[in-house]
Amino acid sequence: MLRRYATIDVFTNRLFAGNPVAVVLDAQGLSTRQMQALATEFGYSETTFVLPPADPRHTAHVRIFTPDREIPFAGHPNLGTACALADDMTARGIPVPDTLSFEEAAGQVEIALWRQDGRVVGAELCAPEPLSCRAQIRAAQAAACLSLKESDIRIDAHAPRVVSVGLPFLVVQLASREALARARPDRAAYARLLPLDGAHSVYAYALDGARGAPDVHARMFTARMTEDPATGSATGAMACLLARLRGEEDLDLLVVQGEDLRRPSRLHARARAHDGAWYAHVGGHCVPAFNGTLALDGEVDQAPLAMA
Repeated sequence: MLRRYATIDVFTNRLFAGNPVAVVLDAQGLSTRQMQALATEFGYSETTFVLPPADPRHTAHVRIFTPDREIPFAGHPNLGTACALADDMTARGIPVPDTLSFEEAAGQVEIALWRQDGRVVGAELCAPEPLSCRAQIRAAQAAACLSLKESDIRIDAHAPRVVSVGLPFLVVQLASREALARARPDRAAYARLLPLDGAHSVYAYALDGARGAPDVHARMFTARMTEDPATGSATGAMACLLARLRGEEDLDLLVVQGEDLRRPSRLHARARAHDGAWYAHVGGHCVPAFNGTLALDGEVDQAPLAMA
């Protein structure tokens, strides 16, 4: 059986920038092992698998895999999947709604599509969970993870800590954009500290006060010692954390990530307070990259993978 897939560059308005995601559009019947094998084969930070929803009022059930594990929620995979589904609906002559609803392990994810001249060009998601603040660590521990000096870590606003709006990250504020550029993940320090309260990765950011500049510059390093060009789930959690610390019920941020990878990404984050909790909305543009088909020989768990 040939299964269709598409790849989408997310948080960018041009090809070969932003963060790519692979979307397997015909995932029904695939086992968890097969999904994990395909995610490893694609090699992107995440690959998604589109399945029929349990509730027919929702658009799809979406499973998300990194090259080494399944995760309950992520930002750019949701936006890329939404745009891939919108493109697929358009190609098949199906009316594309204004919003899509995905069933995921972390909960229901609502996604509003962005249109320009009648064409879907991006999307914004609402994270499935309100902000939760978890374990804190010392500045020296965070500095070791990022191969930086302790003085490069800012703790006046908050200590390095685990936060989540559906997927936990260790969030660390740095003293400058220059320190952010010097950051490198340290395998030994990661192994000593992570996973921590559900967090496997470190999201580092620096505020930018320059006139006309983005509000935040960010980088995210995984436990695989890889860097993510754009991380919507961590960006949303960071925005909510800053909003809560500042006592702001509405906070909008423009976040730039991926510059150090030469895959510049622009993330629009909104933190909104409701009944004492902060909720994240993260949006960006999306660009279709490639599409094709794949086959799993024999469609059995032990079959070798064959790409077609």
